[in-house]
Amino acid sequence: MGAIIRTVSVFIVLGLIMGAIGALIDLIFGFNFIFLVLMLVLTVLMSAFTVWNSKSLALRANKAHIITRDEEPILYGIVEKVARQAGLPMPEVGISEYSMPNAFATGRSPSNAAVVATRGLLYLLDDDELEGVIGHEMSHVKNRDILVMSVTSTVVSALTLVSRFALFSTAFDGRNRDSGLLVLALVVVGYILAPLAGVILQMAVSRSREYLADETGARITGKPLALASALSKLESGCQNPRNAIDDTAHSSMWISEPGTKRRSILRNLFSTHPETSKRIERLEAIARKMKSGEVPGYEPDEKYGNHTGLSIE
Repeated sequence: MGAIIRTVSVFIVLGLIMGAIGALIDLIFGFNFIFLVLMLVLTVLMSAFTVWNSKSLALRANKAHIITRDEEPILYGIVEKVARQAGLPMPEVGISEYSMPNAFATGRSPSNAAVVATRGLLYLLDDDELEGVIGHEMSHVKNRDILVMSVTSTVVSALTLVSRFALFSTAFDGRNRDSGLLVLALVVVGYILAPLAGVILQMAVSRSREYLADETGARITGKPLALASALSKLESGCQNPRNAIDDTAHSSMWISEPGTKRRSILRNLFSTHPETSKRIERLEAIARKMKSGEVPGYEPDEKYGNHTGLSIE
C-alpha cells in the first residue's frame, strides 16, 4: 500500500507544479487561464506519447535489440525464472552491445515490458549476481516505476519549455517598461528555478524507486547479497574509462548510474541513483532480516510495495 501512496503522491505533486506554472503565466500575461488549459493538455499529450512508446524509444536510444532463448539461453532462462517468481508475464529480453556493465527495464505495463542487459553485464557477473540484477529490473516492472519516471521526465521537460517561453515572451513584450522590468526579473528567476526544482524532484523520485526495486528484487529472488555483489561490480565497471557513457538523458533507466565521475555533494544532489555503498548496506540489512524471518517471503500475487520494514529515503 505504501508504494501506491507514493506513486499517487508523485502524480499529485507534478500536477500541482504544472497548474501553478500555468496559473503564474496566466497572471503575468493576462491570458485568462487559456495558457493553463493548454499546459495541462500539452502535458497529458506528451505523457501519453512518452508512456505509450516508452519501450521502443528506450530500446532505440540504448542501441538494444530483442533476442530469443536460442541466442542467449542463460539470460533468457534467468529472466523467465524471475518473471515466474514475481508473478509477472514473461517480458521481452534484450541485449545492448555496450561494454558498460548495466541493465534496465522498460515498457508501459507488465504485459508490454522488456528487460535489457548489456554485453558487458553478461561478461562481468556470475549467474546468481545476474539473477539479482534481473530481480531488480523485474521489480521496476512490478512497481510501475517505468510509468512514474516517464511521466516525471515529461513534466520536467514541459517545465523547461514553459519557462523558456515565458522568458522570451517577456523579454520582447512592449508593454509598460517599469512593470515590465519587474515581471522580467520574476520570469528570469522562474526560468532558473522551475526546471531546477523539476529536476531535483525527478532525481528524488528516481532514487526512491531504486531503493524500492532493490528491496522488492531481493525478496523475489531471495538473493540480496548477490545483488549487493553485482552493484559493487557494476559501479567499478561503469567508472572504467573504457566503458564511459555519460548519457544524462537516460541515466535514470540503468540499474547503476553510467559515467566515470566521482560523487560530490553537488553530484549527489542531482544523481538519479543512491550511493552504491548505501544500497549495499540496505541489502545487507535485508539479508539479515530475511535470515531471521523478520522479512516475509515473497508471494507472486502480493501488492507491490515495501515489506522489509526499512524506510525509503
